[in-house]
Amino acid sequence: MAHQEKATSGVEWRITLEDGSSKSLVPDAGPVSRIWAGLGGLIAGLVLKVREFLRRAWDIGVDDPRKVIHCLKVGMALTAVSLFYFMRPLYNGLGGNAMWAIMTVVVVLENTVGATIYKCSNRVFATTLAGFLAFGVHWVASQSGQEFEPLITGASVFILASATTFSRFIPSVKALFDYGALIFILTFSLVTVSGYRVDKLFDMACQRISTILIGTCLCLLVTLFICPIWAGEELHVLISRNMDKLANSLDGCVDEHFDYNDEHKDSDKQPDKKLLGYKCVLSSKATEESMAKFARWEPAHGRFNFKHPWQQYLKIGASMRSCACCVAALNSCIDSENQAPEFIKKHLSNICLKVSSSSSSVLKEVAKTIKTMKRSSSIELLVEEMSSAVQDLQHEIKSLPKLLSPPEVLHPESKETDDTTSTIHLLDVIPVVTLASLMIEISSRVQAIVETVEELAELAQFKGEVQEKEKQNQPNTNRIVASQLNDDQQTVKALERV
Repeated sequence: MAHQEKATSGVEWRITLEDGSSKSLVPDAGPVSRIWAGLGGLIAGLVLKVREFLRRAWDIGVDDPRKVIHCLKVGMALTAVSLFYFMRPLYNGLGGNAMWAIMTVVVVLENTVGATIYKCSNRVFATTLAGFLAFGVHWVASQSGQEFEPLITGASVFILASATTFSRFIPSVKALFDYGALIFILTFSLVTVSGYRVDKLFDMACQRISTILIGTCLCLLVTLFICPIWAGEELHVLISRNMDKLANSLDGCVDEHFDYNDEHKDSDKQPDKKLLGYKCVLSSKATEESMAKFARWEPAHGRFNFKHPWQQYLKIGASMRSCACCVAALNSCIDSENQAPEFIKKHLSNICLKVSSSSSSVLKEVAKTIKTMKRSSSIELLVEEMSSAVQDLQHEIKSLPKLLSPPEVLHPESKETDDTTSTIHLLDVIPVVTLASLMIEISSRVQAIVETVEELAELAQFKGEVQEKEKQNQPNTNRIVASQLNDDQQTVKALERV
């Protein structure tokens, strides 16, 4: 029978069991202790989440410092426009409508120059047009009498808001004036409805337009002259970078498929880095379209003229996504359970690696062409090498029936055995034919990419590498000619003296 003993300290209780063993009894924690423990765990978890958030924010700022600069530009613009509220002379000139300048800076100032110009121009044009239309509707409604004034005001709001909303579904209007249509509806509705109760409607509309002009001009000055980020340049870099990633993905997929040394089985990091590129190409359509849209609003800057063919970049991006789809299908062949026998893979490994290497070389050379904006002198040779490799691959595919002949001679009478062998050989050759057809299709789509880049080079008037070398060598040639002329003149003078 168990009996209890009290510890000498008066805190710990211990139970002695019948078998001679003892067990310590710890008193249950009170409600206050449990609450403190819960609060401690909650605070510790909150601190860890804040530290993780700060670490991620720091990584984002380190990866792209321009994001931090944009945040500082927004703060600078808002501080400058707030002076219209802080300084009494400026506030007396604009009154409570000075808040519209602050609102304009908040909604208009974007990360790139093109996006900011797009929103500024749309906001100014839409606000001005809506303000004068609202004033005209107010004048007509006020002349029609008190009975018809609310009807005319309401009907004008209904008609113009409905028509403007429908215009946002038109592709051409949506591409250029989608934001302006939204601002037009907002401004016209506010000014028209408020004009029913406000006497000095024209003064109010002029003040709001002036404050919006102040906000947009301030945004344009900040985004153009303080560390500008050009949407066109971002699109240019994105296309060339995605093309390099696509070339690396193509090499990575084929190398992993014909990996006999099992180099990638233990380490998954290296193939993942190579295979991630085509996914970036497939997911970049929305980014390319938005950048091309904003680039059309930007002035001439750097190497890009005002009429630079930004729409051609979208065609190049579409061609790259078409090629990336084939690379994705090629990547699925690696994970497929139905694999070709090793002797068939070894037979086609060299030629497939040659096709992938030549195709990726073409892609890298085209990416260099876009990056440097100079025509390549070796692109034709690389394309010919790719076409030759594709022809060799087609020749090797035609020789597969000889390789797949049965290893033993079969009796012509045993029809059943012959059919079984043919079925086995057909199943063996399906993965190889699939891989080869994808390689051939990829090469043809790479050719389409080259053609779109050539169109860009024609439209943007890229200079050739030979022309650049001639320009660089021209000063040296002039110096040589001048020195030769001086020597000839000295020789003639010496002969005359003789």
